[in-house]
Amino acid sequence: MKKEATNVINEIDKARLKLSIEHYIKYFIGKRACELTKEEALQAIALAVREFAMDKMYQTIARYNKAGSKRVYYLSIEYLIGRSLENNLHNLGLFKLIEDIEIDGFPNLTMEEIYNAEYDPALGNGGLGRLAACYLDSMASLGLAGFGYGINYQFGLFKQKFDNGWQIEQADSWLGEDSPWQFARNDRKVSIPIYGNVESYMGANGKPYFTWVNTQTLYGIPYDFPIVGYNGKSVNYLRLFSAKSDAELDINVFNEGGYIEAVKAKIKSETISKVLYPSDAVESGKTLRLTQQYFFVSCAIQDIIRRFLEKSNDFDKMPDYVCIQLNDTHPALAIAEMMRLLIDQYGLEWDESWDITSRIFAYTNHTLLPEALETWPTRILGKLLPRHLQIIYEINRRFIEFAKTKFGNNSPKLAKISIVSGEGDSQIIRMANLSIVGSFSVNGVAKLHSDLIKTSLVPEFYELWPEKFTNVTNGITPRRWLLHANTALADLISDKIGQKWITDLDDLHKLEKFVDDKDFINKFDEIKKRNKERMAFLAFKATGTVINADSIYIVHAKRIHEYKRQLMTILQVIGDYLAIIKDNVRPIKNKTYIFAGKAAPSYTFAKLIIKLINNVADVVNNDPRINDAIKVIFMPDYKVSLAERLIPAADISLQVSTAGFEASGTGNMKFALNGALTVGTYDGANIEIREAVGEDNFYLFGLRDEKIKEMRKSYKPRDLYEKSDYIKRILNALNSSMFCEKDKVLLFKPIVEELLNRDYFFILADLEDFNNAMHKAETDYLNREKWNKSAILNVARIGYFSSDRAIMDYAKNIWHIKPVA
Repeated sequence: MKKEATNVINEIDKARLKLSIEHYIKYFIGKRACELTKEEALQAIALAVREFAMDKMYQTIARYNKAGSKRVYYLSIEYLIGRSLENNLHNLGLFKLIEDIEIDGFPNLTMEEIYNAEYDPALGNGGLGRLAACYLDSMASLGLAGFGYGINYQFGLFKQKFDNGWQIEQADSWLGEDSPWQFARNDRKVSIPIYGNVESYMGANGKPYFTWVNTQTLYGIPYDFPIVGYNGKSVNYLRLFSAKSDAELDINVFNEGGYIEAVKAKIKSETISKVLYPSDAVESGKTLRLTQQYFFVSCAIQDIIRRFLEKSNDFDKMPDYVCIQLNDTHPALAIAEMMRLLIDQYGLEWDESWDITSRIFAYTNHTLLPEALETWPTRILGKLLPRHLQIIYEINRRFIEFAKTKFGNNSPKLAKISIVSGEGDSQIIRMANLSIVGSFSVNGVAKLHSDLIKTSLVPEFYELWPEKFTNVTNGITPRRWLLHANTALADLISDKIGQKWITDLDDLHKLEKFVDDKDFINKFDEIKKRNKERMAFLAFKATGTVINADSIYIVHAKRIHEYKRQLMTILQVIGDYLAIIKDNVRPIKNKTYIFAGKAAPSYTFAKLIIKLINNVADVVNNDPRINDAIKVIFMPDYKVSLAERLIPAADISLQVSTAGFEASGTGNMKFALNGALTVGTYDGANIEIREAVGEDNFYLFGLRDEKIKEMRKSYKPRDLYEKSDYIKRILNALNSSMFCEKDKVLLFKPIVEELLNRDYFFILADLEDFNNAMHKAETDYLNREKWNKSAILNVARIGYFSSDRAIMDYAKNIWHIKPVA
């Protein structure tokens, strides 16, 4: 009976989906079906699927309201969502139905072609944004009342292209506000004051009060993006704000011939939501970035308060119904904005406002780099947000008075924990300190990271409030990164152990009993081979380089940064290249190194590393002596849709950050889930992954954090150069014209000088050990049965690193909420 009922529901859904697609073709696209382009076909299908998602969303919100559940609001400056159509079809149970729908006159397009026509939303950059997207997926799949807030960027970060090996940034145009997945909520328009000055007056009670006057006004229009949980049981949403102006056109200025001046206010306002992470290399860029962060948090906090007031006007109850998670320090101004609104707009006193605020916010730290902890000059903050600066000063004054009771009046610890640092024009606001002071919980994102927060990054805060600090190791959604990205492997797994793993990733452990099953191993290997062939096709399409799908795919895909040590990987490639051309020592198996990732536009050294990788690729790939023994490619414009093809194809995953620098990483989890073996350092979540999958199934190398700290004061990288023929040969080649002959200048001399004189990220110290680990992995790869067993064990033992587990850790230990059935 259950099967028959399911069949009936499927037929009803299929008929409805067909009618909806036909409706949107005729009345929204305005064409006959036979005239559709694949982009228009995508739009019609997406709008039809959105109907199903929105029905479920209304039901979900009604369920949350009925239960009176506490809500979590996840504030993140970026969300790397990826394509939505295929993922939503999977989660709504429509994936197989869509293949069977026939529409008269519909173009001869495959669903694969339609899926590939969808442009990745330009709403994020790297791990931070992808983590946020995974967490939204898990909150919806678990039935938790969790909603995201962010900015509806028109262009996102940038589209990456290469010109003579150099990274070139181009505007990353996507549909944005015209995306079929988003819908505007003009009724929820938010007004945001900015600039102006603060006036004070004495109240009847003799207390001073403050008014923010002479302000300019920005406007935020929310766009809701449905987040469909698995099986469509719950659909939450991500609310993204676009910046707008109330002055579309100054008609008087226009009529006087000032055509550009007439729309100046509109252009200036709407610049705020144009681009993710505008360059802060210049003062105007810093101002825009701060304005952007304030715009985002003001929209979010005003909307959150509005939602709360629909339920109650007793602000004392707000912490029982609202929890706000700060994803890093970009939304830290939300603490000051909450205080401003409670005091200035709703008339609460300071102590009550602070009690409410400090019981609502929780903060996730994502970096151990002191220089990456965000700060803002008070000269800029005071100009843009004079009232907020005043509030931050007062928060800090009261906090320091409290800290004195613990540390004493003259303790040097006070300067370290102060939110305000410096004097005059050099004075700054430390956003991490503000986040810690204003939050009831502070968490790291891997065990080592959380320990280092307490012992190295902010030990004084830990001494002050040990109860605030906790760990939540990051996780990834198996729906996106296996069910969707590697459907063939997902089907093989489900055939063997059922589908429980999709919502309970720990169930993958059942695969361990198949590690000696030759039929399973052969099928597993065949799937990897097909994924590699597909990746080879994409690589040729993107770079024009032919790669051998039978070679070992060694993948280093992540944001380009010195501590992530793409430089060390390409130095190892140079070492192997020199071994071939000088010693006639060839790799025991052909290898393809695949790089992917973007460098920040103003990060000159990282962009030089990209140039080096591309130049090495040009030399190696075109040297007839190499004859396919080594290939190097750099896939441009790394994003989710590319990652979904690259990760399932990887044999070796490089996770080689300097120990003590990577907070967690999630790429390491995605690669392991798809059967790649890791060559990695004792850093971030690598440590926990190695413990989970087994030491024999992970290639560990490199110095550990404690040793690096010990060596830091006396480390002399030039001594390594003098003692090691291996290192010397590589750096000498790099310092010559070997890899920059066409550029007619010794381009890479700055890299050599950095490595010899400073080597802050201990690349030379780890290089030989890295090379040994790589060659050990290459040797092991030749034993295909043993390699596949290790790969299968990686998949079977990676269950802990599900974002569902991570979100339930947040829900139980920080947010104190439960799923709403």
